[in-house]
Amino acid sequence: MVGLKIEDVKGFTSKLFVKEDFDLFLVKEVQIVTFNSFSIDGHIRKGYFSEEELEEIGDEGFAPWKLLRPVCFGLIKGKRLPGSFHIVLQLPASQVERFASGNGVEAGQIQGMYLNIRYEDGALYCITGLSLGFFTLDKTLEDLWDRSAEEFLRKRGIACLRE
Repeated sequence: MVGLKIEDVKGFTSKLFVKEDFDLFLVKEVQIVTFNSFSIDGHIRKGYFSEEELEEIGDEGFAPWKLLRPVCFGLIKGKRLPGSFHIVLQLPASQVERFASGNGVEAGQIQGMYLNIRYEDGALYCITGLSLGFFTLDKTLEDLWDRSAEEFLRKRGIACLRE
């Protein structure tokens, strides 16, 4: 796990809420505080969608960010900055498999790869997280995910500092 302080908050939030830079992720949960506190559980309610829509969305149990992005943007846009927000994004299974195969690990051993985005008191942080299905003291996979997340941000022109 590594904490990455985002240097350009406005640029990052534009890429997060307006552009498609984070659309490959799934949403575990969202909490946004503006004039009220809003909580979004990222679990898909399958009965709401048609079979065709579910096929397009994917069947991973969580909503893709591209589906919730406009909703979240609607909650934060306006003349005032949000008081805070916390978004937990998760890599979809196809990306976990790609990461695992590229690093000599079975995808089934990785339960989740996360990017926690926190904005509070004018500061914005991305905190990586990795959940494994086994206990190990070896931090190699965690370090690889940390570096991959940093590279993901840098490729999108997002400057960050390790904290």
